Amino acid sequence: MSTPANLIGTNWPRKILHIDLDAFYASVEALDNPDLVGQPIIVGGLGRRGVVATASYEARKNGVHSAMPMERARRSCPNAVFLRPRFGRYRELSEQVFSIYEAWTKRVEKPSLDEAYLDVTAHISSPVDIAKSIRASIHRKTGLTGSAGVSTNKFLAKLASDIDKPNGLTVIRPEEAQDFLAPLPVERLWGVGPANAERLRTNGFKQIGELAASSLEDLQRLFGERWGRQLWEFAHGRDRRRVEPPSRPKSISSETTYEHDQPSWEAVWPNIKQFVVDMEHGLERWSLSARTVTLKVRFQDFTTITRSHTPMVPVRQADEIMRVARKLVDRVPLDGRRIRLVGLGGSNLIRPGEQTSCPDDGSPRQLGLFAPSANIPSEDSST
Repeated sequence: MSTPANLIGTNWPRKILHIDLDAFYASVEALDNPDLVGQPIIVGGLGRRGVVATASYEARKNGVHSAMPMERARRSCPNAVFLRPRFGRYRELSEQVFSIYEAWTKRVEKPSLDEAYLDVTAHISSPVDIAKSIRASIHRKTGLTGSAGVSTNKFLAKLASDIDKPNGLTVIRPEEAQDFLAPLPVERLWGVGPANAERLRTNGFKQIGELAASSLEDLQRLFGERWGRQLWEFAHGRDRRRVEPPSRPKSISSETTYEHDQPSWEAVWPNIKQFVVDMEHGLERWSLSARTVTLKVRFQDFTTITRSHTPMVPVRQADEIMRVARKLVDRVPLDGRRIRLVGLGGSNLIRPGEQTSCPDDGSPRQLGLFAPSANIPSEDSST
């Protein structure tokens, strides 16, 4: 007699969900431009150095996948719509989705913008019902869809979320785990990439079931004590890793590498302004302020320099961060050099009431420290 859906998992020792937003970047582009719905969409860097960040399911049918060189993707799917990423928009929607997760549990782990692990063990409800409710809330609030995996640990939950994409829900019960895993290739094990998969095959292991049939001692003899135990545990559907909510960050930073080296600070200033906004959002999320702001620049010859400043008063708001960024840019004359990469970050992060100390970067302490930069446009410039 099968268990009713609303009772599945209610007595599990752990209730773990993995939710993966379907083709996230591409789905956001179709959400914002309905004319793209049903078309192959490829998001990523569009220049010679570009790689695919995300491909819609229509593009995947033509063999396009993430991390593929963009030039190869163009050959594989020439009729696709090719778009640059809009990370600000993706972060905006990601935050909306994660607010849904956090309404259910504070034990949310965020490997990336588009996926999450949730530990809902504290709820008396079935984890299947919770997953259904969360997926419905995501679609109602954002218009996006997500695929969910439900099981007793992170490894099985993530495997389950990959089974029925897009917009699916799969449950792996603990008593079914070994039968589910047995025919899968060893590459599906957590932490097994191409090199380790080849090593496993060389030793006669092609499927997870073959590892499960081996003794722990044999696997440790072949692969070492730590990795041998990990393989044995995963092959039996066991995973002791906890869902780890993000810890307080030590720094918050953003950077970008250009497809074509940029000739001036004016050319990269829009990115710096976005980094300032990103830093403000990150600081606000954690109720932090930054004592130190650092500018990172890499030139066309791959020479990389950083410039930092620690103001008397820690910064948190965008206008405060912007004033420091302008001062730092003023300290990096280009002298004919072109910019390959630029980044901006905050460190020495503190909360209100925590002890601060005077700046230790040798910066002067007089008024006029943040005078407008000569290298970059004013804030109300149209550049």
